[in-house]
Amino acid sequence: MDKKYTIDDLLDIVSTLRGENGCPWDKAQTHESIKKSMIEEAYEAIDALDSGDDRLFSNELGDVLLQVVFHSQIAKERGAFDFDDCLREVCTKLISRHSHVFGDDKAGSAEESLKVWEKNKNEEKGLSTYTETLDDVPHSLPALMRAEKVQKKAAAAGFDWNDISGAFEKIKEEADELAQATAENDEVHIEEELGDLLFSVVNVSRFLKVEPEIALMKAINKFINRFSSMEHMARSQGKDMKNLSLRDLDDLWEKAKA
Repeated sequence: MDKKYTIDDLLDIVSTLRGENGCPWDKAQTHESIKKSMIEEAYEAIDALDSGDDRLFSNELGDVLLQVVFHSQIAKERGAFDFDDCLREVCTKLISRHSHVFGDDKAGSAEESLKVWEKNKNEEKGLSTYTETLDDVPHSLPALMRAEKVQKKAAAAGFDWNDISGAFEKIKEEADELAQATAENDEVHIEEELGDLLFSVVNVSRFLKVEPEIALMKAINKFINRFSSMEHMARSQGKDMKNLSLRDLDDLWEKAKA
């Protein structure tokens, strides 16, 4: 039977690893050196969730928790805060922002609950203007996710298309402007217009209630699977893909799509 551990065990283990006789690598780490690990572990947890393997999902969630404990230990060593402070912060936040559960606010649906949460969040952060709520969206989010969140907050201020037709027209407009910038060979303008085009595509996804990040990830996976089929077909014919003509590659691609 697997040994049972508690959060105190994890705190003690990390403290030991960072201690005088601990692990040289763990002792050398800083908030900056491991900050990307938190992002990577979060994505690995999502991959595990998507796999449907609950044991793997549990394992990866443990890695996410480790990142929280690791950062807390580093902060404790420099006299900033510790894991208990993290617990206090999150518990306080959950209670204060769920004022429809722990307070006097009312919410009869998930949508109303989110509105209460946002209201309380804005009050706690002192966000008094719509612009401040837009800028409050984390800058380190993947660009597609950040764009979607910014657009939703702008829509809450009333700045939005009446329907999806306007969003579709914007895609056409931005595509034409990108083509013009490309024809002019203006690198700065090309980058700007490409960004505008991507932003407008996110707007359409928002109207369609499709997560752009997830949609693009699925498209990437589909591309990899079809590319794999192409390579397999080429190899079965004793050919190397890089030696094939574009027409031959297109033929393989169409067969892979079938």
